[in-house]
Amino acid sequence: MTTVYLTHPDALAHQTPAGHPEQVARMKAIHSVLEAPEFAGLMRLDAPLGQENQLLLCHPEHYVTRIRKAIPAAGIYQLDADTHVSPGSLNAALRGVGGACHAVDLVMDGTAQNAFVGLRPPGHHAERATPMGFCLFGTIAIAARHAMERHGLQRVAVVDFDVHHGNGTQDLLWDEQRAFFVSSHQMPLWPGTGKAEERGAFGNVMNIPLPPGTDGPSFRRIYEDTVLPQLDRFAPELILVSAGFDAHRDDPLAQLDLLEDDFAWVTGALCDIAARHSGGRLVSVLEGGYDLDALGRSVAAHIRVLMEKGA
Repeated sequence: MTTVYLTHPDALAHQTPAGHPEQVARMKAIHSVLEAPEFAGLMRLDAPLGQENQLLLCHPEHYVTRIRKAIPAAGIYQLDADTHVSPGSLNAALRGVGGACHAVDLVMDGTAQNAFVGLRPPGHHAERATPMGFCLFGTIAIAARHAMERHGLQRVAVVDFDVHHGNGTQDLLWDEQRAFFVSSHQMPLWPGTGKAEERGAFGNVMNIPLPPGTDGPSFRRIYEDTVLPQLDRFAPELILVSAGFDAHRDDPLAQLDLLEDDFAWVTGALCDIAARHSGGRLVSVLEGGYDLDALGRSVAAHIRVLMEKGA
């Protein structure tokens, strides 16, 4: 068994305005750290393009058409205050969807033990028919529905430790009884959703609001006391991870106080849950992380643990 890393050069073609935090340099920071000899054992694959039928697992056809029509022939088009598209944005977002779904296939058929999908733009803020928060399509929710529909899974856990609430994933999985969605996030903070009382149509949503300044020991204790026991009770057949690294203390967009070791710890804890219930099957998808040095170090710590657990 092994760890597979899926990415694609199309992620570099999604352009945002100068000074925008969700920038091409994020990919370059990740690629740079993964050139280290310790990552030579990674199975590296190009992410395929997501297909229309995959997008329609979570988004209506009129929304997909709207996004396609919004892509400019040149320059940058603004969808909302935070979210922009350029000529390369559609393929970049489709690589994210295709990469996440292909990663699910690879861990389900035993080709890999676990996977990390390193692509941009992120996806966990895209709601059913609304792009927002840098996101066009609900990548992780689509991957969850893909696991259910293609592989017949009845219990898929999605864990989001990005500093911002995964409002899009919550919206897309709210009525999905086969999913258990957990989001830990700073509150108060954009987008303003993610209160503890938001629990999903079937009690299948668990929100963990964290106050500004939450540090690593507090974060770990909350997961140990609250999140991990619930995941054990759910006994997932597959774990999907929205891996946002903007809860790092150096990140410019929020005020949590985590370090690379904390991301490594939660990665290991989720891999252990997967080992107990799903044969170790886990797929992680990049979300946020906007300090370039902290992003590179955090991704390296995350993948290092995936490789150790997937050996």
